[in-house]
Amino acid sequence: MGKVDENKKQKREALLNTAYELFTTKGIHATAISDIVKRAGVAKGTFYLYFRDKYDIKNKLVAHKTHELFYNAGAAMDEAGIFGLKEQLIFIIDHIIDSLVKDLPLLNFISKNLVMGALRSTLITGEDTGSDIYDRFLDMVARDEYEYENVDVMLFTIVELAGSAGYNSILYKEPLPIEAYKPFLYRTVTLIIESHRKQA
Repeated sequence: MGKVDENKKQKREALLNTAYELFTTKGIHATAISDIVKRAGVAKGTFYLYFRDKYDIKNKLVAHKTHELFYNAGAAMDEAGIFGLKEQLIFIIDHIIDSLVKDLPLLNFISKNLVMGALRSTLITGEDTGSDIYDRFLDMVARDEYEYENVDVMLFTIVELAGSAGYNSILYKEPLPIEAYKPFLYRTVTLIIESHRKQA
């Protein structure tokens, strides 16, 4: 990577990091583009080289942050040597939930948008992550001992359920605090996975 490209990357990362800091402290509506560029130390025109508006940078941040969550969970899963689609998905969900419990500003920021990070996040962020989460999921399905049908529907349903239910359980303790709710959540995830198995 040349010096010009490295400079561009640093400016873009400065804008993303600053926007995230302001969005999670001041709120999205109270943060103006002028606030972001001033804090990041770049010209206002530079912002528009990378992002259309503050909602564009917010969407890219949501995708980036959720991708980080899934990537870190996948790396932890590999390190732990977890095999089997059901066991892998429950491990990943559990890892993400535990991460969000420790980072409530991140949970509030991504809200219930975990699906955005899980499904083709490379397309959303425009970044080559080298290991797209969706492709990783398809690989996990292909390696499982069972064959599955409607895998896109299965993934969407599981991630939507875990994202929405986890959000409410962590923040509002509804229907139960998250540690008490986890067994119910994972039992439902198991049923969803089993319902998508092809019958022999």
